[in-house]
Amino acid sequence: MAKNLGTAAPAAAPPAVRASRPGWRDPRLWTGVALVAVCVVAGARVLGSADDTVEVWAVAEDEPAGGALRADDLVVRHVRFADEDDLTSYYRVEEELPDDLALVRAVGAGELLPRSAVGDPGGSGLLQLPLAVDAGQVPPSVREGSVVDVYVGGRGAGRHDGPVLSKVSVVSVVLPEESLSGTGQEQLTVSAAEREAQAYVDLVGGLDAPTITVVRRS
Repeated sequence: MAKNLGTAAPAAAPPAVRASRPGWRDPRLWTGVALVAVCVVAGARVLGSADDTVEVWAVAEDEPAGGALRADDLVVRHVRFADEDDLTSYYRVEEELPDDLALVRAVGAGELLPRSAVGDPGGSGLLQLPLAVDAGQVPPSVREGSVVDVYVGGRGAGRHDGPVLSKVSVVSVVLPEESLSGTGQEQLTVSAAEREAQAYVDLVGGLDAPTITVVRRS
């Protein structure tokens, strides 16, 4: 009996199914809408928090106690305060600053200007004391804002052990070539308590050819 050795007929291909657009009841659609809404809300909050800053004044360079601040000594900083009550301790850019900004304590470079550091120029208890010092007795790194000790040596009845002025701030520096005195000395002005200033004047006045040495603190 002969057998049919021909190839079997291929199976019929399944009919194509056209993809249908998701309807409004499709949960995938609502999931996408919810994700978009969450992203919009989160973005709005991020942008809102980015604008939640306040412009306050800060000092550009180290400023010594007893020194006067000028407008160009200040820079604007954008700060976000976690507690709004903390803002009252500083000067906002939008408010009017006092005419005479005198510091009753030293303020470091970049530090926000605190109200507690500003006072009446005559009420801080600090005096501005001029010092005429040989250039070789002053470190070259001493400048406005430096904290120094001042030693006085010489012959006389009023000798003093240790610095006569300790941890005083330098208010201004005039180099010998800039000085009009023609003495070749460096002119320093430091802020010191009245008691210290008086002790310095009394000591220098009681010595023969006093030698003044300035030592900078790190």
